[in-house]
Amino acid sequence: MLFRKRAVALVAYLMLCGGAMQAQDGKMELSVEKIMRDPKWMGTSPSNIFWSEDGKKIYFNWNPDGNKADSLYSVSADGKNIWKVSPQERRSLPSPYGEYNRAETKKVYEKNGDIFLYDIKSGKPHQITNTVERENSPSFSHNEQKVVYIKDNNLFAWHATDGQTVQLTDFKKGRKAAEEGKDAQRDWLKSQQLSLLQIVRDREAEKEAQKKQQKQDAPSRPKEIYIEDKSVSSINLSPNERFITYQLVNRPKNAKVAIVPDYVTSSGYTEDINTRTKVGDAQATYEFFVYDTQRDTAFAVSMKDVAGIMEQPAYLQEREAKASAAKDTTDSKAKKIAERATVIYGPFWSDNGSEAVVVARSQDNKDRWILKLDPATGKLSVLDRQRDEAWISGPGIGYGSGDIGWMPDNKRVWFQSEESGYSHLYTVDVNSGTKQALTSGNFEVSDLRMSDDKKNWYFTANLVHPGEQHFYRMPLQGGEMVQLTTMPGAQEVTLSPDEKHLAIRSSTSNQPWELYVLNNRKNAKPKQVTQSLTEEFKSYDWREPEVISFKVKDNTDVYARLYRPENPQNNGPAVVFVHGAGYLQNAHKWWSSYFREYMFHNFLVDQGYTVLDIDYRGSAGYGRDVRTGIYQFMGGKDLSDHVDGAKLLVEKYNVDPNRIGIYGGSYGGFITLMAMFTEPDVFAAGAALRSVTDWAHYNHGYTSNILNTPQSDSLAYAKSSPIYYAEGLKGALLMCHGMVDTNVHFQDIVRLSQRLIELGKDNWELAVYPVENHGFTEPSSWTDEYKRIFKLFEENLKE
Repeated sequence: MLFRKRAVALVAYLMLCGGAMQAQDGKMELSVEKIMRDPKWMGTSPSNIFWSEDGKKIYFNWNPDGNKADSLYSVSADGKNIWKVSPQERRSLPSPYGEYNRAETKKVYEKNGDIFLYDIKSGKPHQITNTVERENSPSFSHNEQKVVYIKDNNLFAWHATDGQTVQLTDFKKGRKAAEEGKDAQRDWLKSQQLSLLQIVRDREAEKEAQKKQQKQDAPSRPKEIYIEDKSVSSINLSPNERFITYQLVNRPKNAKVAIVPDYVTSSGYTEDINTRTKVGDAQATYEFFVYDTQRDTAFAVSMKDVAGIMEQPAYLQEREAKASAAKDTTDSKAKKIAERATVIYGPFWSDNGSEAVVVARSQDNKDRWILKLDPATGKLSVLDRQRDEAWISGPGIGYGSGDIGWMPDNKRVWFQSEESGYSHLYTVDVNSGTKQALTSGNFEVSDLRMSDDKKNWYFTANLVHPGEQHFYRMPLQGGEMVQLTTMPGAQEVTLSPDEKHLAIRSSTSNQPWELYVLNNRKNAKPKQVTQSLTEEFKSYDWREPEVISFKVKDNTDVYARLYRPENPQNNGPAVVFVHGAGYLQNAHKWWSSYFREYMFHNFLVDQGYTVLDIDYRGSAGYGRDVRTGIYQFMGGKDLSDHVDGAKLLVEKYNVDPNRIGIYGGSYGGFITLMAMFTEPDVFAAGAALRSVTDWAHYNHGYTSNILNTPQSDSLAYAKSSPIYYAEGLKGALLMCHGMVDTNVHFQDIVRLSQRLIELGKDNWELAVYPVENHGFTEPSSWTDEYKRIFKLFEENLKE
């Protein structure tokens, strides 16, 4: 009887996973193979939106014909007359990136490694460089008479008046040759010769006179600055052209780089891919310098007097306090506290060129400072300090300098901070230190820009709902936030050069992105420009998942997408999906980057499953406390949110507690493993895809923010790594991993497999994908993977 049930289930599974099927009413019937084809079967959404410099056209990448690659299209500003851009026109277009002069009549940009100056009125480009070497990072000098750019890690200036190019820096690898006074023996011999022999004195005097004359006759050259074996970056010219700031990067010599073997190659040989170091390995250090051309000297800017630079993170203070308490304090000596390593970004100069600020971040990412810089002395004055015992990040803050700029009065700097618990817009006066919040509330602000007339802000915010994004205009000094977009879902807005029109990429949870145009005024009606979806895609009635919220055990509101059958069975099966990345939002009302999974969830619902997709602790879109809720314990609150989600399915949505599965990729794969190992009575089956199994083997930039380092916070790594909990596996586990994964290395899953073997576990399987990196690209791989996932759920969650 058992054999017969399994045979019937297998036949049903093969039918559902097989080729395309059509329902009797003519509507498409989903299958795994159909979903996982090349995404062009759905239609290709417009992307990379930018305006022509005169504001008459909108350009975008699009592929309505289903060709091998996207083409460049354009449409008039009123949304009419779409046409494919000819190769000749495409080649003649200036880069959409670059820098404008203040009047926005000219633009300077890099294209194909050369520098161009574009006259907007005439529409004519002027090529400044035409070399084999790459020039980059062009900008206007403060007086707008020069174009400054980088070539071979040195700063150059092209003069618009005479076309002359001048080299402004001369950074050289290695050390400067030994000078007099550095070698006592040679100096003594030279002194003896000069004192004994007149001919030597005469010739030395003649050489010195020649040198002096040559220096007077020679053209001015920049100072030679020797950087040893370091690399130089972030070269910046001050508005008065007296100061050049730069950063020196010292990369560790003993860092060990992990190697990923690539087995399927054209050569027939296994080829090694050098990838990255592992968390806690030696990291690069950074120094910030000012070269004062007037004094012909370069000096390092020091953070030693900045408030908080010596303040160690709380977890280290606690560890040291415990260690001190355990020792005989009478014999203990005061431990010298070292200055924390930092990175300085900038400077950012006021429009009148009189003031400069920099952003500094501690390399442990617990502090971010906004600092006033005196370039003549290198003195730093604190304007704002953001301290987070977890880690600094959030919209507009990120991991570099973050968004920052000057107000029109040249006295205040604007920036974003999570001081209130949500990322908002602030200003600070560089003289008085007075700080003001221009936005506030339980929502996040992102993509800030100031209007060209300096009267308004434009930005995106999730004010209406955490899962809905709209575009706003607000007076420069703060005040009413005018919502300019009204369509549901999310809006990606590109303003026209005259700021009278908006080009919008908009989507909903069941409709991919399309291009719209909208007049820049409240309550204006958008006009749809593109129709990208294929008839095949439109033939299925894609569900709009319900975005719900529920209370978890610490009384936090957690948001999720819920997919339910029209007529769910009593005590039916359910699947919980875990999105990847950790800091990412998926329980929202726009088209998901997990579009394959979205379609797979529709397929699962067709088969009678209820699906729950949770924005767990650590997700984006909900402020600082949710973002950092996983600090020092991944697999803690983020996992308990899923356990509480499973409880919700049972209590509210009539799901059988013994028929709940879980799956996800990357971070989602990690949570799946933690769920199967530490909550085995909650989840009957799980599919862990490209999973982190041991955080001590992941990268430094991501992992050290959340768990610190293995050598300084080993308990956090032991608590957070699935490999330590493998003995708890009870349910059926599927693991899938690409063999050339350069992000979460294949080694991760190999080590866990060996652990499961040694534990004598036999209720697991591993599927490997020889040609896949972290993000799969081949439809055949996607299809195979999701057939296995569906089979796992059918065999373990169905009656």
